[in-house]
Amino acid sequence: MLSLKTSRLNLTQVTEQDWPSFLQLQQDPVVMRYVSDDRKEAEIRQIFNSRLVRWELHSRHWLCLAMRDKHNGMLIGFTGFVRGEDDIAEVGFILDSAFHGQGYGYESLHTLCRFAFEKCAMRKLTATVTVGNIGSKKVLEKAGFQPEGILRENYFIGGAWQDDWIFGLLRSEFR
Repeated sequence: MLSLKTSRLNLTQVTEQDWPSFLQLQQDPVVMRYVSDDRKEAEIRQIFNSRLVRWELHSRHWLCLAMRDKHNGMLIGFTGFVRGEDDIAEVGFILDSAFHGQGYGYESLHTLCRFAFEKCAMRKLTATVTVGNIGSKKVLEKAGFQPEGILRENYFIGGAWQDDWIFGLLRSEFR
C-alpha cells in the first residue's frame, strides 16, 4: 500500500475504515461550501467506492490518500490526484474544518506534488478552485501553483453558476 510521510502527517491510500470520516467531511457544509451541493449518502458512497479501487503508478482513476496526524492517528482530510492525458494530473484536497489554516493542506499537497513529479513522471499538475475559496487558493499558491485563468460560469453550486480559478504547476517550477 502506498504511504507518504511529512513532518506531521502520514498519507496512506484510503481504506474501507475511512468511510465514516469521508462521509462526515462530505456532509460538512463548511468543508463543502465551494465543492458541492448536498449529496445523498448513496452518491457519496459511490464516490468513496471509486476511490477504493487499487491504484498503481499508471492508473487513470483517483489516487485518494487519507491524511493522518503522525502522533495520534487522527484523520485530518484527504488528498490525491487523477492522471489525465499527456502526463498531466489534477490534484485535489479536502480537510476537516477543525484543521483549516494550520498548514496541513500545504504540507500534504507539497508531498503529493513531489510524488507525482518524481515517481509518476507527471509533467504538469492542475487544480480547479471555485472562485471565492481563498483558503484553497492560498494553499495552491504556497505550493508554487500559478494562476492560469478563470473559467466563467463553469460550475453550478449554491443555486447559481460559479466561476472557477484554474491553477497549474510544471515539473520544472516545482521547488
